[in-house]
Amino acid sequence: MSAPAIESILSQMQSLSSQAASQPSSGQRVDTQVGGGGFSGELQSAIHRINELKLEAGAQAEAFQAGTPGVELNDVMVDMQKASVATEMGIQVRNRLVTAYKDVMNMQV
Repeated sequence: MSAPAIESILSQMQSLSSQAASQPSSGQRVDTQVGGGGFSGELQSAIHRINELKLEAGAQAEAFQAGTPGVELNDVMVDMQKASVATEMGIQVRNRLVTAYKDVMNMQV
């Protein structure tokens, strides 16, 4: 996998994160700083954002099931879908990174 492809995936993950962060809930930490920690830092923050999306979607689903006023079904479904897409993208990035690692390890020097 080439570096531009990885950067493209990371930018997609960041845009998804910024869309999800446009509706911050109380106590939610919004971390949008980019470029400070290198590749490993970006990967770690992307995983953290995916986890936040999943936790937020789960909390909204529980709030809807409990009958909390102001929590609509369509919002819950959109948040659950965002979390699902982010998780699937994270899995694909992981698979590509593992494949790239194996390719590098199999190179002859």
